[in-house]
Amino acid sequence: MDTQDSGGRPETDSRKSGKPRSRHDVIFGAIDLGTNNCRMLMARRASRGFRVVESFSRIVRLGEGLGASGVLSDEAMDRAVEALGICAQKLQRRNVTRMRAVATQACRMASNGREFLDRVERETGLVLDMISPEEEARLAVQGSLDLLDDSFEAAVVVDIGGGSTELCWLDLAEWRARGGYPDAGRPGIRGWTTIPLGVVTLSERCPEPANASTAERAAWYEAMKAEVRKETHIPKGARRLRALFEAGKAHMVGTSGTVTSIAGVHLDLVRYDRNRVDGLWMTHDEARKACDRLSTKDAAGRAGEGCIGTERADLVVAGCAILETVMDGWPVPRLRVGDRGLREGLLLNLIYPRRKRGRRGRKARSRQAASSGDAA
Repeated sequence: MDTQDSGGRPETDSRKSGKPRSRHDVIFGAIDLGTNNCRMLMARRASRGFRVVESFSRIVRLGEGLGASGVLSDEAMDRAVEALGICAQKLQRRNVTRMRAVATQACRMASNGREFLDRVERETGLVLDMISPEEEARLAVQGSLDLLDDSFEAAVVVDIGGGSTELCWLDLAEWRARGGYPDAGRPGIRGWTTIPLGVVTLSERCPEPANASTAERAAWYEAMKAEVRKETHIPKGARRLRALFEAGKAHMVGTSGTVTSIAGVHLDLVRYDRNRVDGLWMTHDEARKACDRLSTKDAAGRAGEGCIGTERADLVVAGCAILETVMDGWPVPRLRVGDRGLREGLLLNLIYPRRKRGRRGRKARSRQAASSGDAA
């Protein structure tokens, strides 16, 4: 499928006998095949964003056992192909012609990752791009722009996945000077890194002890945090922002099932409610308290939480350990929760290609400079 924007020219819908249709009627699609989940969004262009027309999400555990074996198992690949087949059918039913589908850490890690993507194309017709950790981090930022608060000087966006965790450090002061959201595009990225641990890979590296005492459970949790610290490498550009974090002048944005689950626990939700979770601000202490509530319970106790359930019960503590380790290193007074991320970044880049925004931005800056007498 073509993933290029038409530049605003009317498209021809073959179902309407050649009748042109507005660019606002075009449906765009984005698929994110992660280590744990397969997610899809379809949306139409709307003012400064998009309007979702259909979504799909299924836990497929593509990376199950990958850390030990180095390969995607037949069972995991079957689950993922089945979910992607459903996505393909939905895309066809909606007549989606502009889309992008991506695969992340599980396919990057697996020695048979490329062969699996070839199978996906043969059996579903979907062509998945195996994206780099850097692109994954940047897309998470792109999908979360309206969650950033430029009254702060800096921010870190944390995307906790199934197989890896991406961090991006942002200069909000510079972004604010350029106009902030929605006028200034994406804020300046001062550093990014990927931690090769997510909720699946960390859970498999540090299995939960059976019938653990309170002390044994605490030791297990600290062991997971130690693994995260060992695998975390901070880029020089991010280190330059550390003083702003230590002075309380930065905030965090968390995008992932882990962070939304923590928010649901904090709110004591009986069942998940995106309208209450997406965009929620939590204080440092509130986030820590929710993590402690989950990490001190056994799997059955966690499953009893309204926003966790049995499917997430065995993975959410690893996510808590990752989040708390990042918070240890990058203290913030507030954390903002995003039920969004990579898929939304994919859609925004399809609907509003950066190259076009850049041209418009350069023209606007040139006109502004000329009117002020600063043009060369």
